[in-house]
Amino acid sequence: MIELFNTLFYQPIFNLLVFLYNIVPGNDFGLAIIGLTVLIKIILYPFSLQSIKLQKSLQSLQPKVEELKKRYSDQKEELAKALLRLYQKEKVNPLSSCFPLLIQFPFLIAIFQIFRSGLKDENLNLLYSFVRNPGVLNPIAFGLFDLAQPVPVLAVLAGVAQWIQTKMMITKEPPKEIKGKEGTKDETMAAIISRQMTYLMPAMTIFVGFTLPGGLTLYWLVTTLLMILQQKVYLGKTQNTLREIK
Repeated sequence: MIELFNTLFYQPIFNLLVFLYNIVPGNDFGLAIIGLTVLIKIILYPFSLQSIKLQKSLQSLQPKVEELKKRYSDQKEELAKALLRLYQKEKVNPLSSCFPLLIQFPFLIAIFQIFRSGLKDENLNLLYSFVRNPGVLNPIAFGLFDLAQPVPVLAVLAGVAQWIQTKMMITKEPPKEIKGKEGTKDETMAAIISRQMTYLMPAMTIFVGFTLPGGLTLYWLVTTLLMILQQKVYLGKTQNTLREIK
């Protein structure tokens, strides 16, 4: 299993990183990581777009979900059946939100391993024959950061970006006129949890980022920024479509 993982993920990503390191101006390791992140994001674009669409679809269904919970407030089994029918009718599968994350997970593990121990000169023997061996990998980025070591500044920036990205998709509370009524308590709780996650996830990103190699933190920062851009473009298109319909 480990050999399969190395063959499918670790070695190709490591070779791509070294290839980019060889061609970027000044052999800047930071630029190589940014280029690597963009390429991986392009590969995973369909999956991340699917995740954004699902989150948006679930939010748009909240009024209907609230109505069903009010209608079947004392009938749990009927509520479950009604929700299932609603999701089937709207072609939304709440569980499918896990799939895009699972797809990205092996890439994240491979990159973590590369920055944790893969930057040693002896690991250059993993290069493909068509990738030039640079002899040594200099982890200094932009003449400022050693990306083989934790970089607190990048950890904080990654946390801020995570906060912006999470806040863009936050679940809103029920309208004031129905807030507090039977059947909306679950939605209010969901909104509270969403708000907590808005701050919890960035805090965790900063905390963990203080212990991880700066290269991995830079990768996470750029990934989050690209996700923000993708969300902004998709949500903007959705709003324009709604205006045209109206």
